[in-house]
Amino acid sequence: MKLCVVGTGYVGLVAGTCFSESGNDVVCVDVDERKIAALKRGEVPIYEPGLEELIKRNVAQQRLTFQTDLADAVRRSLIVFIAVGTPEGTNGEADLSAVWKVAEQIGDAVNDYKVVVDKSTVPVGTAARVSAIIRGRTSHPVDVVSNPEFLKEGAAIEDFQKPDRVVIGHRSERAHAIMEELYKPFMRTGNPILFMSPESAEMTKYAANAMLAARISLVNEIANLCDVLGSDVEDVRRGVGLDKRIGPAFLFPGVGYGGSCFPKDVKALITMAEAHGLPPRLLRAVDDVNTAQKTLLYRKLAAHYGDALGGKRFAVWGLAFKPRTDDMREAPAVTLIEALLAAGASVQAHDPVARHVAERIFGDRIAYCDAPYDALRDADALVIVTEWGEFKQPDFDRMRSLLRAPVIFDGRNLYELGTMKQLGFTYYAVGRPAVRPE
Repeated sequence: MKLCVVGTGYVGLVAGTCFSESGNDVVCVDVDERKIAALKRGEVPIYEPGLEELIKRNVAQQRLTFQTDLADAVRRSLIVFIAVGTPEGTNGEADLSAVWKVAEQIGDAVNDYKVVVDKSTVPVGTAARVSAIIRGRTSHPVDVVSNPEFLKEGAAIEDFQKPDRVVIGHRSERAHAIMEELYKPFMRTGNPILFMSPESAEMTKYAANAMLAARISLVNEIANLCDVLGSDVEDVRRGVGLDKRIGPAFLFPGVGYGGSCFPKDVKALITMAEAHGLPPRLLRAVDDVNTAQKTLLYRKLAAHYGDALGGKRFAVWGLAFKPRTDDMREAPAVTLIEALLAAGASVQAHDPVARHVAERIFGDRIAYCDAPYDALRDADALVIVTEWGEFKQPDFDRMRSLLRAPVIFDGRNLYELGTMKQLGFTYYAVGRPAVRPE
């Protein structure tokens, strides 16, 4: 099939590349001429394991191309995916200005039957409005479909190529057949393609993210309660997660969720509910708990150092909101570092891939280290924010020799309490008893 993907951000680039990998001819379109030029040179603007290799292979085999001419791409394609950004706008609602603009351009360019697919995360009712915009600008037949993505950053290629389900919202049997054929290569394990109305598909995306965000906020609130009651949340989450009604996924306490999806989508749901007179009590609590959780590490640091926090130097391991990505949108590390700088402390940080993003956020206000141990040198304590694999089994003797004092604030519960006690570290985790040298 011939496909056009409008938008070369995280979703559009992954989708376009994976569709080309299954044999389709895909053209990815973006208004950013510099980004398109970089992609043509083989430079990938985001970090996602496996993506660069797939892009290079499919470009070499001429199944994947990049251009800025949207009208040309639309005319040459049967299926047109809208994968532009829908950032948080005023009052929490999604900013759909880019979606509306692309819909207008598609309507002006349509030269034959097309299936237009909303791939971006959009509020309920967006497909209907996109359809109205396009139909108002062309007499050619167009079906608008909602096909939300369910990609985890850091595992997006695997998620796309082996999805646990594909959700497609439509009102056309012709579009139904085309989308089913498009996704057939990805569903060989028997996982389902779920067909429903566009409104239901749009809500499914928000509902999934809200439920996952709620689990994270709940386990973080439980962890905070464990902190004051002397329980160990690691034991608690295992005891809870083995209940088949609950399961272990998304029951790892930490310093709050971030990224481009959960924070924005929870707020968008809150806005949708309020717009229809429904009080979003639980959704507001989920968001409030997460906002507070991002300050947890700073509060632990302030409790430990008191008025002496100013002038201290801290090593920070992890800047991205999660491992295996360079995404720092809504990252807890940003909240922590800004608070430390405001208190007069200094920061020397390491992240395996997010340094270039951090430099755009912090500039020269912090020091950047190429290796994790470099960040420890002459630091008063280590603060762990992101659970990168290389942080999980470090050389503790080397850490002790580099730090001014053996103090660790662990926002991801990476280490065993007994080990920390045996090695003589002062160790603060999330929802676990603090360890202090005897």
